[in-house]
Amino acid sequence: MNVECEVSIREEIVGGDLPAGKAGKEVVFASISAPEDAKFLIGKNGQNLQALEHIVRSLFLKQGEGLTLFVDVNDYKKSRATQVATLAKEAVMRVRSTQRPEALSPMSPYERRIVHMELASVSDVTTESIGQEPQRRIVVKPYRS
Repeated sequence: MNVECEVSIREEIVGGDLPAGKAGKEVVFASISAPEDAKFLIGKNGQNLQALEHIVRSLFLKQGEGLTLFVDVNDYKKSRATQVATLAKEAVMRVRSTQRPEALSPMSPYERRIVHMELASVSDVTTESIGQEPQRRIVVKPYRS
């Protein structure tokens, strides 16, 4: 791609504290630092980053590597996760005050998962994914028992 960058790789075993017979899962984190070409690597709404991650995962699967891989550029995913969590919390506040459902903007599967996980512990609202890709989004609704 002719992009000047630094790549650091970190491996972790998640679920290592599982009972005997249940092996932990190997996760590889590839962190790319590209001061000049970050916008190119990330793309609009992270689309290029998603594509890059998909390609790298495909290469690992083709070689028979059974691991989970995450790719991030200049901590884009980390900062985006924080933004998405903040948006979710703001939506909860609005839903609480209006008692009306609110649809968030379309998000990637990774971002929707962040919202669902962030709001799972909030007892007075519920979340639901609706629509088809690429317009799939989350609706935050007041919980009705």
